[in-house]
Amino acid sequence: MTNIIARRFDQIKASPSMGAKAKVEALRTAGRRIVDFTIGEPDFPTPQHVVQAGIAALLHGETKYTAAAGTPALRSAIAGKLARENGLEFSASRIVVGCGAKHVIFNAFAASLEAGDEVIIPAPYWVSYPDMVAINGGTPVVVRCAESIGFKLTPKLLEGAITPRTRWLVLNSPNNPTGAVYTRAELQALCAVFKSHPHVWLLTDEIYEHFVYGKAEHVSALALAPYLADRTLVVNGVSKAYAMTGWRIGYGAGPLPLMQTLSLLMSQSTTCPSAISQSAAIAALEGPQEGVMDAAALYRIRRDLMLARLKDVPGIHCTVPDGAFYLFPSVAGLVGRNDHRGVEMKSDVDVVNFLLDAAGVASIDGSSYGMPGHVRFSFANSAEEIEEGCQRIRAAVTSLVS
Repeated sequence: MTNIIARRFDQIKASPSMGAKAKVEALRTAGRRIVDFTIGEPDFPTPQHVVQAGIAALLHGETKYTAAAGTPALRSAIAGKLARENGLEFSASRIVVGCGAKHVIFNAFAASLEAGDEVIIPAPYWVSYPDMVAINGGTPVVVRCAESIGFKLTPKLLEGAITPRTRWLVLNSPNNPTGAVYTRAELQALCAVFKSHPHVWLLTDEIYEHFVYGKAEHVSALALAPYLADRTLVVNGVSKAYAMTGWRIGYGAGPLPLMQTLSLLMSQSTTCPSAISQSAAIAALEGPQEGVMDAAALYRIRRDLMLARLKDVPGIHCTVPDGAFYLFPSVAGLVGRNDHRGVEMKSDVDVVNFLLDAAGVASIDGSSYGMPGHVRFSFANSAEEIEEGCQRIRAAVTSLVS
């Protein structure tokens, strides 16, 4: 039979997050009790006033197509949010609404990459960045940012990665999977590198902006470097802050030519985002924000709880994340040891499989995020689940044969 699949798909991997979720569901269906630390979504319900706005949209007949780039009302609400919370001035014409932030990022690469164009991706990275670049003909240039430098890109590393083929730098802060948050000074130093490289664009993924802890603060790089306005795409959405992952609304704000092309792409692919979800998103952005602040406060408590419970587990070393809702501990101390079956664990992938098989705790390997030797634990989970999961991890690890 003739192969119909394009060769570029040979290098595309399925999402590790979705794969982990499917494995957890399969084990639970088979009757196993699994503590799931893979989840990358809030465990809270969508706020009631947002749900009611969606119901009202249904009852009012808002069930038709909208403009490809989103309704004028939602784009106006996003412009207001960006000005109010981020110090960024965008007209509605420079804002595009997509079916999630992921959709906007994918379309940005589709709109801008020629074969062989390079995209700099600091590692650890969100699992989908490299594959979205590759599927659109680009070349991911992964720059490893070690734990010793806070899992953050430095100006020296950035400068060393830029070539004449560089098209984008993707900057995710607060970061998934590490929770690293760039400071004002760090962002200003990175943006300064762009001055001598006018062919490079900046994509900032700010989806976790509301979840920062302690003295950390979220700052949009563009607010510190307005001279990059003609080559920066700001990406965000309502999924994380408002527990609206299933509503599928994200947005991008950037230069008009790019926004027009994204709108064109959407008109020929998804047509438009869900009309009902767009109405709900307006209520999220313009309505009460206390729920977001309450969620951030609760996540900090959960973060501290998980850190405390894992602190003295042999072979696991946790840095303190300043944002998002993940821990990204090193498990290098477990690699090389024998698991519960007496088989040597040779990688972080083996450690993840050990925790699932021996402890009934699901996590995601650091290799999937471009940083072997680590695992990702989500603390977007109840205190009870965190307590039980960490107890299981401790019991399984302490039983290992050296």
